[in-house]
Amino acid sequence: MRERLEYASAWVLLKLLGCLPRTFARGMGSFVANCLFSIRPPLHRAAEFNLRIAFPELPESARRDILKRMVRNLGWMAAEFARLPRYTRQNIENTIILEGFENFAAAEARGKGVLFLTGHMGAWELGPFAHALYSRPIYFLVRPVDNPRVDALVNRCRCASGNQPIKKNESARTILRILHEGGVIGVLADQNTVPAESVFVDFFGIPAATTSGIARLARRTGAAVVPAYSYWDPQIRKYRLRYEPALEFTAGADEQGDILAYSARFNQVIEDYVRRFPDQWLWVHRRWKTRPPNESAIYPDEQRGYAKQARGD
Repeated sequence: MRERLEYASAWVLLKLLGCLPRTFARGMGSFVANCLFSIRPPLHRAAEFNLRIAFPELPESARRDILKRMVRNLGWMAAEFARLPRYTRQNIENTIILEGFENFAAAEARGKGVLFLTGHMGAWELGPFAHALYSRPIYFLVRPVDNPRVDALVNRCRCASGNQPIKKNESARTILRILHEGGVIGVLADQNTVPAESVFVDFFGIPAATTSGIARLARRTGAAVVPAYSYWDPQIRKYRLRYEPALEFTAGADEQGDILAYSARFNQVIEDYVRRFPDQWLWVHRRWKTRPPNESAIYPDEQRGYAKQARGD
C-alpha cells in the first residue's frame, strides 16, 4: 500500500509540473519544496548544522538566506526534472547553455574515457540530460530508489535523452568496459560514503567519508576527470552547464597515497563550487555522518543516540 501511494504521489507531481508552463511549474515546485521542508524538522536541523560547519563566519541571517534559496532551487529543479521529456536539441538552449565545452572535448579526445566529477549542484538532473542533447548520451552511476515503481518512473525521465544508468552495486566491470571504449560516466561525488568504499579526506576542513571509486578508476584506466556542474545565472535567467579543464594527476608507486591525494583534490573542487554557489548545494545531506575510527559523531542527535547506547537506555 505504501509503495503504491509513493508511486501515485510521484506520478501526480511529475505530471502536474510537467504540464504547467515552465514559470508556473518552477513556482509550484518551489511551493511544494517549502511545504515538504517545513514538515521535516530533521532535514532543517541537518542543513542548519552543515551551514554552521562550513560557514562559521557568516551571521545567522546570512545562513538562513542561503537555506531559503536552497529550498527554492530544489523546487525549481523538481520542475525542470518533470519537464525533461519535453526538452529537445531545438529548445534546450532556452533553459541551459554550455560553458567551457572545449574542456570536455579535449578530455574526450584523449581516448581513454571521461569521468564527470559532479555532485548535487544546481540542477544536477538537468545537466547530464542537456549534455546528451548538445553532444551525445552518457552513463551515470545511480543508487536505485527503494520503491521499484518510483525508480522506473524517475529513470524514464532521466533517460529520455539517451543517457543510461549504471547501478552502483553492479558497476565495476561495466564501468571499465565503457571507459575502455572511450565512453563518459557521470559520478555524484559529494555524499557521505560507507567506510568500506571510502577514504577520509577534508571537506571544509573536516574529514569526510569520500568515495574512493573515482580515484581508483582514474588511476587504473587513465580516464580524464572533468569537473562538471550546473548553476543558475540570474543575469540571463538560465542555467549554465560548466565544464572545467580535466584534472591532472601523476600516479606514483604508493597506490593508497595516490587515492588519498586524488580524493582530496576532488573534494576541494566540490568545496570551491559550494563556496561560490552556497545556495545551490544540497545542505540537507549529512555529509559528515560517517566518522573515522574512534571518532565520535558530529551531528547532535547522533551524539545523543550514542550516549543513550553507552548508558544502556
